[in-house]
Amino acid sequence: MFANCYKGRRVFITGHTGFKGSWLAAWLTRLGATVCGFADSVPTSPSHFEAMRLDRHVQDVRGDIRDRDAVLRAMRDFKPDVVFHLAAQALVRRSYEDAPLTFESNMLGTLNLLEGVRRCPSVEAAVFITSDKCYRNDEWVWGYRETDHLGGDDPYSASKGCAEIIAHSYFKSFFKEGPACATVRAGNVIGGGDWAADRIVPDCARAWAAGQAVQIRSPWATRPWQLVLEPLSGYLWLGAHLLGARKGPFETRGEAYNFGPAASVNNTVAEVVEALALHWPGFRSEMDKAGQAGMKECTLLKLCCDKALAHLDWKATLTFEETIRFTAEWYHRFYRGDGGQGTMLDFSLGQIAAYVNAAEQREQLWTR
Repeated sequence: MFANCYKGRRVFITGHTGFKGSWLAAWLTRLGATVCGFADSVPTSPSHFEAMRLDRHVQDVRGDIRDRDAVLRAMRDFKPDVVFHLAAQALVRRSYEDAPLTFESNMLGTLNLLEGVRRCPSVEAAVFITSDKCYRNDEWVWGYRETDHLGGDDPYSASKGCAEIIAHSYFKSFFKEGPACATVRAGNVIGGGDWAADRIVPDCARAWAAGQAVQIRSPWATRPWQLVLEPLSGYLWLGAHLLGARKGPFETRGEAYNFGPAASVNNTVAEVVEALALHWPGFRSEMDKAGQAGMKECTLLKLCCDKALAHLDWKATLTFEETIRFTAEWYHRFYRGDGGQGTMLDFSLGQIAAYVNAAEQREQLWTR
């Protein structure tokens, strides 16, 4: 899997206590990597990180991504071969409530990691994760390509566009040789263990587990929903290319890549709720139009992933229905509480194994 390039590698992950970061850290431990995570705190309670008790399986370093000295110290102490940068303020609504924090975390954090990669001689490759919202959204029906305009009206989107520009500058100025770096952008990611505020899946899980109705904020907003493991497989496969474990006809150094589902998988929030409800009998939902005054959030957004297919031979594996099933099964297992939370690491690794098995059956190249 991934050309076996992570076995025995030292991998540094920022934001390892977050939803995507904890899944990535768990997967890398399964691949035989030694993982060090850097984050300021566990962002939610409950959390996927604590449910898996992942601090027992990775080096858990606490620090502020905005503190350059702390970032450099952690990297120099660990001496990583590979870096994945996920730490960020990742919520659109919170970006309106605290715009300075959002810009500082997402822009300055990216800058600090780039400096860390530049000054840490052990680093061979680095993947910087931004967001599909880094694109200037013109509400058109076509998928955004890596060459489309960056930008955004809300502070979160703007901060991610800025992070991409900063990374591109470093790639061209300092990383033409040395560490091989790239940026990645993913569509809306769902899966077990996400408890972030103002996200439809954790909102449903929290409400339904408590026997309450879920408040649907923007039922007709359309997103390219994908299981968390889908873009992570892309990040890991891109990392393998950057490390030179997989040779292809295209240059991946200094490039940007979209990772998302097939163009046909582009469902509304209401459709996600309806699909989840099939796995959660007795659900209730209510329209919620409160609390949105003065806030703009795009209603239509999807990505074109042709470049990832052409350069990496990567494409999404799961159908929308399979994505929903993986997600619902994780939350059901957690809220049933059978065996205690300590079993959630095994259950999460089991889902990774099931996902890999599905990818193997569909002849995904990264599984070899």
